[in-house]
Amino acid sequence: MNASDRTPADLLRSALAADPARPLVTFYDDATGERVELSVATFANWVAKTANLLQGELSASPGDRLALLLPAHWQTAAWLLACSSVGVTAELGGDPAGADYVVAGPETLEAGLACSGDRIALSLAPLGRRFPAPPAGYADYAVEVPSQGDRFAPFVPVDADAPALLVDGTELTGAQLVERARADAGTLGLTSGARLLSGRPYDTWEGVSAGLYAPLAADASVVLCRNLDRLAPEALDKRVESERVTATAV
Repeated sequence: MNASDRTPADLLRSALAADPARPLVTFYDDATGERVELSVATFANWVAKTANLLQGELSASPGDRLALLLPAHWQTAAWLLACSSVGVTAELGGDPAGADYVVAGPETLEAGLACSGDRIALSLAPLGRRFPAPPAGYADYAVEVPSQGDRFAPFVPVDADAPALLVDGTELTGAQLVERARADAGTLGLTSGARLLSGRPYDTWEGVSAGLYAPLAADASVVLCRNLDRLAPEALDKRVESERVTATAV
């Protein structure tokens, strides 16, 4: 943990410098059986590509607002860090009509059409597969992102005191977000190398903190579980054991 980090993007850069090979996000979808494990380096690569898509292809700039209409998912986590890298405010479950951009999943495509700006759709299918055909009014993330650069540099420095996240009616600057994440890491008992299993959705601060920001701030990792209610208790116990989980937030 670097005490000088003031934005989520700073936290990711510190994690990448410290140990790029360690696991950062392990994602399960218990509706599909999907499991994906991303190291710090792999996750940072997705973040860089997504940030380059935002800044380069979509011409996003600091102060823009992006409605992120996605569930708790590893790709949602990548979008959150990409927004922080560019200086765009990520609005989890935000109003598309008031946003400059919208990123939607299969269940929120219709709602996202209210955005008059660029729209990006994610299939959320295993392995990040593309749609058979891009949904009407949207570009397919899985088509657009692979060709983006593997390294990202913002055109202008990101202001840590500018709005970074809006979730459940609470708006946080980058600096406030990092401060809260560090405090939550302590509350959750996270230390360097810890493994937190979270089944919380990303529709509250508590959910997105446990599912991404607190582990990142603590030099820990997260086992992020979607549709965890479909998993039998004995199967959950096995997952805790096999994933070497040290703390839970369910």
